[in-house]
Amino acid sequence: MTQQLNKSQRRGTGNRSRMLTVGIIIVGALLIAIVLIAPNVKPAADIPPTMASRPVGTGLTLGDVSAPAKIEVFEDFQCPACKQFSEYIEPLVLEKLVVTGKAYYIFHNYPFLDTDSPAKESRGAANASLCANEQGKFWEYHTALFANWNGENQGAFAPAHLVEFAKPLGLNLKDFQACVDEDRYAAEVQSSFENGNTMGVSGTPTVFVNGVMITPGYIPSYDDIAAAVEGAQP
Repeated sequence: MTQQLNKSQRRGTGNRSRMLTVGIIIVGALLIAIVLIAPNVKPAADIPPTMASRPVGTGLTLGDVSAPAKIEVFEDFQCPACKQFSEYIEPLVLEKLVVTGKAYYIFHNYPFLDTDSPAKESRGAANASLCANEQGKFWEYHTALFANWNGENQGAFAPAHLVEFAKPLGLNLKDFQACVDEDRYAAEVQSSFENGNTMGVSGTPTVFVNGVMITPGYIPSYDDIAAAVEGAQP
């Protein structure tokens, strides 16, 4: 009887040990998974907004033209820093400064990264963005261009690709392709580039608030831009 009891006790102890071991393994696996996954989770504030959450605008502008502050942004669609600005800083600027009526937002093309490239992908992307603007889809196409960036002058913005990016946006593709093929807005793109030069732009993204360049030589943070906008409030 005692031997049977001891055997039962040992079996119970063994079962508990095995369960404890399994439990430790499971907890360890969960901790490892958390460590591996956590760095890839974006903070809520960093998630780019949907198209529906963008403020109302016209063409290459967003917000109320009578707002006390005017934010002007010069970008090259091939610029990796512009991609980061567009995806992580611009959404905060639009949500907290433009939607609230504190600032008016203006985009300018500044295609400088293809100066030594015969393909002229920066200028091609800039022209295509204005072709999309013809059909009221500049900001949607702006997002599509940055989403498809994969390096400077690597063929990402070849004409055929520029047309592909337009397909999910509901554009009239025949009209859009004609606009891209004829480089319809070459003069406007050049004018925007020259305007940037006149204002002192030499790289991208460059941001101005009421004509004053923010953090010259550095990518401005949301806080840098917000401080300048707040200083312009009545």
